Amino acid sequence: MKSKDSNIDFLLFLIVSALILIGTVMVYSSSSAIADANRKFSNHAFFLKRQLIWLILAYVVMFVAAKIDIGKLRPMVGPSLVFSTFLLGVVFLTPEIRGTHRWLSLGFITIQPSELFKYVLVFYLAHSLALRGRTLEDTRLYCWPYGPVIVFSALLIAVEPDLGAVLVLGGTVITLLFLAGARPTHLLYSFAGSALGVFIMVFVVGYKRGRVLDFWASLGDPMLAPHQVKQSLLSLACGGAFGVGLGDGIFKQFFLPEPHTDFIFASIGEELGLVGLTVTLALLFGLIWRGMRIATRQTDRFRFLLAAGLTLCLAVNICINIAVVLGLIPTTGITLPFLSYGGSSLIMSATAVGFLLNLSRGKAEYAT
Repeated sequence: MKSKDSNIDFLLFLIVSALILIGTVMVYSSSSAIADANRKFSNHAFFLKRQLIWLILAYVVMFVAAKIDIGKLRPMVGPSLVFSTFLLGVVFLTPEIRGTHRWLSLGFITIQPSELFKYVLVFYLAHSLALRGRTLEDTRLYCWPYGPVIVFSALLIAVEPDLGAVLVLGGTVITLLFLAGARPTHLLYSFAGSALGVFIMVFVVGYKRGRVLDFWASLGDPMLAPHQVKQSLLSLACGGAFGVGLGDGIFKQFFLPEPHTDFIFASIGEELGLVGLTVTLALLFGLIWRGMRIATRQTDRFRFLLAAGLTLCLAVNICINIAVVLGLIPTTGITLPFLSYGGSSLIMSATAVGFLLNLSRGKAEYAT
């Protein structure tokens, strides 16, 4: 059966547009000093100009995703998953960028395959788990196909290295499996296995061991926290209730690392204060609320899981970034959706919102 069409969730669109506006202003404010001081950048508006180009592309993909027939995309899920996994491997054949293999340079554009993969995986899980007769009570599904696909891709992303993307992927998948009806014992085994894998990688292999040990030491003595975290907390503290004023922040001037990307939340706190942080958090919460509201209003399993998965992916990403800025978890190098500078994150987040807007119209699909 099909439900009647309803109006698109315009409030969600307004929330996202407000976040993009705040992000664009703060990207310029927090990056202008860096761009002006570095000769390889043309002028103080270097990052702003690039972000505006990404912004235009983001709105284009958002509107396309909001209009497309989602049902016609389901046969393409398998090939898309294979292709996005292939891109995760291709990055290792390209030169390092800032000491990592996270980005794939195509000459005029640089993309981050892990951003694409996590949303493709959500689409794949929603499609697969919605098939008739598919039930997570069957333990064989964890052995094939879900287990190998998730573990293999997570390992590729971890080796890049991109710990933040792995955490987003893991948190999204486990929560989505819970919503899909996975048994608590299976989820517990999955979580325990993931925790064991992380322990081996950190304390046996040595992956990100320094960051983890520094974070652990900082719990007893904040002065032992990593440089990024100390500068982030100082930046937030200096903002006070109303901030030092837009454009007047001092920590962005070579004190706070990545003030326009990973730590833009701290830049907002310094220049716009608690009031600015409260507004930003309210908008981020509104984004998650509208997404889950759209999910609960779906009339078939595939659309419910897709809406929930897309929202969860954004929510986990937001929570991890803010937790890093507040010094609650080790630094991960992950951006804040719609606010941080960067094309891959902005475009993929906009695509996710586009699909949510699409699903908000209430077009249910025939059962598969």
